[in-house]
Amino acid sequence: MKYKKYFKGAINVSEIGFGAWQLGQNSGWKSMTEAEAINLVHASLDFGVNFFDTAPNYGHGSGEERLGKALKGTDRSNIVINTKFGHTHTGTLNFDSTYIRTSLEGSLKRLQVDYVDSLIIHNPPSTYLDGNQNDHFEILEKLIEEGKIKAYGASLDTYDDMKLLMDTTNSKVMEVFFNIFHQDSLRGFDEARQKEVGIIVKIPLDSGWLTGKYDAESRFDDIRSRWSKDDIETRAKLVNQLRSVVGQGEDLAQIALSFCLAYEAVSTVIPGSVNIEQLTNNVKSSDRVISKDLVKKLENLYQSEIKDLKLPW
Repeated sequence: MKYKKYFKGAINVSEIGFGAWQLGQNSGWKSMTEAEAINLVHASLDFGVNFFDTAPNYGHGSGEERLGKALKGTDRSNIVINTKFGHTHTGTLNFDSTYIRTSLEGSLKRLQVDYVDSLIIHNPPSTYLDGNQNDHFEILEKLIEEGKIKAYGASLDTYDDMKLLMDTTNSKVMEVFFNIFHQDSLRGFDEARQKEVGIIVKIPLDSGWLTGKYDAESRFDDIRSRWSKDDIETRAKLVNQLRSVVGQGEDLAQIALSFCLAYEAVSTVIPGSVNIEQLTNNVKSSDRVISKDLVKKLENLYQSEIKDLKLPW
């Protein structure tokens, strides 16, 4: 495992992090038992993973609870935990600044820790990212002073939102939507690096498409049922185009993760592993470095064939 800078004052984080959405009961993804969840976290630790991304709404709080149980007894100083605020453990949305402390206290209790390394606003409407218009960031600064968090930021999807957050707040963490098929946020990477803002890449495998295991006939009955037949056919064509660029025999998932990690600004990527086999394959991406030439080809593929499609998440 390789490790990269997160934010100033934080320990370096594993470049393959652990996206913990799938750990919870009825998470909207894959259902697993508590024992399976704990075993998956323990396996990730054995691989050298030290970055864990979670949220109160993952499994209605059970995701944080299971992660806390799995990490209990580990050296807390060597573990980095990122959790969120805004999507509550009851399944509702509450972005009100007065709820930040309540949300955090609930997360700390479920995780069985005294602090989290970072607390981020969980995909809020853009208006909440403006530090000149909201008192959220004053409250987050107070939580740093109290030692309950070390840094704060937001989970967001676009370059415009990245720029708004960086230009109006002292945020040191951003969780951004970035992968081979969605590269808009790349425009904010240089500014993030200059301001020493750590970047967590979410959805690096485009909800499974960049593993190469789906095609035009694939259908979904989980959260991915949001895609229309046309959406599926469009993505299937793009996967075929991608294979023509990278080579038919290549492991697309590893290339997709390595593509994200090719950028200095990226601290960690958080693919969601639902079993040991997926976890193992994801971790192997840390040993793979793709060439600058291939990175450029994948950037060109996005600019010429994908950008104007405005693919839905």
